Amino acid sequence: MSSPRIVAHRGLHGVGAARENTLAAIRAAVDGGADVVEVDVRLTSDGAVALLHDETFDRLWGDPRRVSETTLVEVRELGGGERRVPLLAEAIEAIRGTGVPLLIDMDHAGVAAPAARVVERSRAEDIVEWCGAHAAMRVIREALPDAVIHQPWSAAAPPVAEDLAELRPAFVNVPHLLVGEAFVEAVHALGPRVACWTVDEGAQAAHLAEIGVDSVTTNHPERVRDAVPDETARRLAIVEQLAVDAAEAARRARCDGVGMVETKRDPADHVTEVDRAIEGWVRAVLGAQFPEHDIVGEEFGGETDGVAPCWYLDPVDGTANLANGMPWTSFSLALVERGDPIVGAIVDPAGGAPVVAARGRGARRAGERIAVGPASGDPLVGRMVATELAGAVPWPGFASLLEQLADRHCTLRVLGSGTAALAGPALGRGVAALVHRYSPIDHAASLVIVREAGGVARVLPSGVALTAASEESAAAVEGLLA
Repeated sequence: MSSPRIVAHRGLHGVGAARENTLAAIRAAVDGGADVVEVDVRLTSDGAVALLHDETFDRLWGDPRRVSETTLVEVRELGGGERRVPLLAEAIEAIRGTGVPLLIDMDHAGVAAPAARVVERSRAEDIVEWCGAHAAMRVIREALPDAVIHQPWSAAAPPVAEDLAELRPAFVNVPHLLVGEAFVEAVHALGPRVACWTVDEGAQAAHLAEIGVDSVTTNHPERVRDAVPDETARRLAIVEQLAVDAAEAARRARCDGVGMVETKRDPADHVTEVDRAIEGWVRAVLGAQFPEHDIVGEEFGGETDGVAPCWYLDPVDGTANLANGMPWTSFSLALVERGDPIVGAIVDPAGGAPVVAARGRGARRAGERIAVGPASGDPLVGRMVATELAGAVPWPGFASLLEQLADRHCTLRVLGSGTAALAGPALGRGVAALVHRYSPIDHAASLVIVREAGGVARVLPSGVALTAASEESAAAVEGLLA
């Protein structure tokens, strides 16, 4: 098995390194042993092809102007020295003679023909490769018949021969989460190689190398180069990214509108386009990365025999909140083996950060380790316990629990997400939480997160799911349910 090519994303950049898409970043990538250096190009208002990724200068320079409305002279006023915005022609000269190709990325067709002319004038066709939007690659193929093209592909199913006939790509370029062994084999059978982006976790890089991926774009070449297999770390990285994707989809929906809202079992049981879109994406990723596992989801169902590992998924836990403008929703994804959740990911409704855990690896929120706080004093007096309704109605015993907690000056909270409620003790929110009926789709991820944070998580014989910051808190709440 050969190692994949390491493609330095926007040159070697990051904290303490060069600024992205600069000559310094290109040189650093070459000196650091990258096999290929990827850069982005945009067109200024006067037709110069410059190395820039974003449409505006806001992210890097705090300047809201659009690149397309700015002259080259104005662009040159930004940065300076090692931070200066270079031209594509300068990047070509920086790479020439190093033996390292320059991979030129573009997200629209407008810059393709000018970029091709720069490459032709620089006599650099043999040291340049191309990737980006399909329309842009079509322009490049027409302008440069022998160009090395990376054809973009974003479907879970691999391309067939007809899909590749127009561009005749050397590589099929795919988001890495959609690349599985069957995909690689199908593309190789057609002739091209497989390139994927953007891989920053070593365990996933090692997996991609094992299944035969040919080229990996990364922000961290050292992680990819030194990667070793670690299946638990790989699972954690994947579920964390899926939680991030779900949080972003929910955020956009709250800003732009959720689209069509439908109901399922009753008028209080909502489903939105957002639910279905998130579940569709997660299923595509899990199907590619873990084809031997079962998947059971809230919106599209599924089956498991209880023997094969199974992923349980709720794309938006708290859809009634989403549909009614309440900004308190989560996401739940857990891998369960023989009834025991071993990997889990949720979205923290407070801020939208991913919270992940794996058996024996602890729990983390946005990459930072989390742990339940120390217990002291009465486990309930002056504290908070969370629960959820049974759909839109109180579950049997709800009123009694509320009264008993009130007698102990303990507040009961119902916010609309069983996932978030049960994970609360791990995040320092309340001393305990319970849901009247355990469902792995909604709750398995929270159980493994609380356990790995040092708390208590169990399903009672009655079917109640209970989490707590301590055994004392768990016992106190369980006693009120008797």
